[in-house]
Amino acid sequence: MFNNPYNYNQQSNVDRINSQIAELEKLKQSLPQNPLPTNLTQNFQLAPTNQTMKYANSLEDVKKEIVVSDTPYFSKDLSIVWIKNTKGEVKAYELKEIVQKDEKDLMIENLQLQVNELTKSIKEMIQNAKPTSSNDDEPTEGEEPSSIQARRTSKTKSK
Repeated sequence: MFNNPYNYNQQSNVDRINSQIAELEKLKQSLPQNPLPTNLTQNFQLAPTNQTMKYANSLEDVKKEIVVSDTPYFSKDLSIVWIKNTKGEVKAYELKEIVQKDEKDLMIENLQLQVNELTKSIKEMIQNAKPTSSNDDEPTEGEEPSSIQARRTSKTKSK
């Protein structure tokens, strides 16, 4: 046992390991004490997203489809939209395009309204205009003045 070469090497290995442990402990004490991060568990529940437009030819096509949330269906020409809910109820709406008007279009529309109002008021003035009053000095057609007597002349000429 005394002549075993491994005893000497084991002691030197133990001394070397002990010195490394001492150095690591010194480094540990010199480093700032940071708290260990906690384990975070993130759970995401993504809702189904149907961002695509669905098209249908008729109300019957919409009724056949199965939906998991309120879903809009558009006609091919985008004039009708059907909204189907999870109960199977369908509501239909008619779509109309709103054309944006610039300043010139608004001015033209305003002027057209003013012209229409003026022509309407002119027509009303013409309809409400009364004929000349009966207090005029001149007789109207078909009437003879009352102060003048009518003379009748004979049909034969005097010679």
